[in-house]
Amino acid sequence: MPAGDRALVVEFGNEIAPAIHARVRALTQALQVRPIRGIVEVVPTYRSLLVYFDPMQVDPAALEQALLDRVRQREALQLPQPTVTVIPVCYGGEFGPDLPFVCEHTGLSADEVIRIHTGRDYLIYMLGFTPGFPYLGGMDERIAAPRLESPRTKIPAGSVGIAGRQTGVYPVESPGGWRIIGRTPIKLYDPYREPPVLLEPGNYVRFRAVTRAEYEAIAEQVAAGTYRVEVVPKAAEH
Repeated sequence: MPAGDRALVVEFGNEIAPAIHARVRALTQALQVRPIRGIVEVVPTYRSLLVYFDPMQVDPAALEQALLDRVRQREALQLPQPTVTVIPVCYGGEFGPDLPFVCEHTGLSADEVIRIHTGRDYLIYMLGFTPGFPYLGGMDERIAAPRLESPRTKIPAGSVGIAGRQTGVYPVESPGGWRIIGRTPIKLYDPYREPPVLLEPGNYVRFRAVTRAEYEAIAEQVAAGTYRVEVVPKAAEH
């Protein structure tokens, strides 16, 4: 469907689901492998793909038909094996000012919330809001918590938050209304790094709890440029 006079939206469903997102990724990759003349940029979301185009190079109707053809061909495309990026997090205290609220809201102890939050891999559905902000799916509903009634005007980079059944990480200092439960010392966005964004849609994130001392040690390595982010293959799910 049209999105203004320079973009089309390809929708694959109306819910947050891994199978729908896989179709979004498949079309994204298909357009990267075999670009269509006139496409300027594609932006994947939870359930759709936004396609920007140059109307001086391609007719919108012709582009729509070309996209439909690619959608029909995408089933044959093999998506790459996903990876899991392990993100160390120091939970609670000054790094996680909303952890007590999450405990009170859910009736769980801090240890239980942390155990549940670190107990699974989260699919990276999309990036947005700020550079490299990952919208992660698959969080356990037992630790779901509402957004703040009044967003904070400043949240430190690396803060790990919960909003409803979603969880994510603030790559840069910014305003925000998610419940902050911890902080990571690693940089999800660094304009001097290539690529500047650490994560990629279609891969996964796994949180690992660390102590304050471990946090400080990793922060020193990050500052020195010697820290190597742990990335492992995603095990097949049965």
